[in-house]
Amino acid sequence: MNDLPAAAATEVQEECPKCLKPASLCVCEGIERIANRVALLILQHPQEQDKALGTARLTALHFNNATFKVGLSWPSLAKALGRPADPKRWATLYLGSADPAALGQGQEILALDAKNKPLPDQETAVAGIEGVILLDGTWSQAKTLWWRNAWLLKSRRVALAPKRPSLYGKLRREPRREGLSTLEAAGLLLSRLEGRPEIETALVASFDRLLTRYRELPKTARPAAGATRGRGARRR
Repeated sequence: MNDLPAAAATEVQEECPKCLKPASLCVCEGIERIANRVALLILQHPQEQDKALGTARLTALHFNNATFKVGLSWPSLAKALGRPADPKRWATLYLGSADPAALGQGQEILALDAKNKPLPDQETAVAGIEGVILLDGTWSQAKTLWWRNAWLLKSRRVALAPKRPSLYGKLRREPRREGLSTLEAAGLLLSRLEGRPEIETALVASFDRLLTRYRELPKTARPAAGATRGRGARRR
C-alpha cells in the first residue's frame, strides 16, 4: 500500500515539460535565451538517465541556435541538425586521452590534430568554426556515440583546460580537472569562440541555481544524482 497522500505522490512525479527536471529543481524561469553565432549540437545517449543534475537539455534551452538530439547514430551532421552543414567547419569536444592541462599552452580551448597533439597555429585552427558538438552520457556512452557516428571524425577536435574546476564539487566526482558539466563546457566553448564572456556568465549562473536548489532539498527528498562519471572529456 502507498502511504503517500495522492497530492504528495503527484508532486513527487511532477516535472517541467521543458527541462524534464522535477519541479523543485527547475530553473527554466530564469533563463534568457542567447542569440549565439556559433551553433550548438548536443547528442545524448538514449540510456543517459540523470534528470536531477544532468544539464544537456537545460543547456540547449539557453540558445536560439541549438539542437538537442537523443539517439545512437545519425547518417551525417546534416541529418542530426535537420539542415545542410559541413562537418569540417564544426568542432567536436574531444573525448579521447588528450590531457589539455598537461599540454602547457596556457589556453582554455585547445585545437588538436588527429593524433591528439596541439595544432601549431591555434588561432587559425579555431577560426571560422560554425558550430560545436557535445556528446552527453557516461564515458562509455559518449565513446559509443563517437564511434557510431563516423562523420564526427571529419570535424575539428577541441579540448578544454578550464582554469576552475566544475561547480559540481562533491556532488559529482570528476577524474580530471577539465571534467565539466555540459552547461559549463558549452558556456566556456561558446564564450571563447564568440568573444562574449556574458555567455559563460549566464550559463554558470543557471548551473549555480540548479545546484543550490538541489543542495537545499532534504537529503531524503533529493532525486538520485548520477554516479562518478567517466574520463574528463565527457560532459553532462
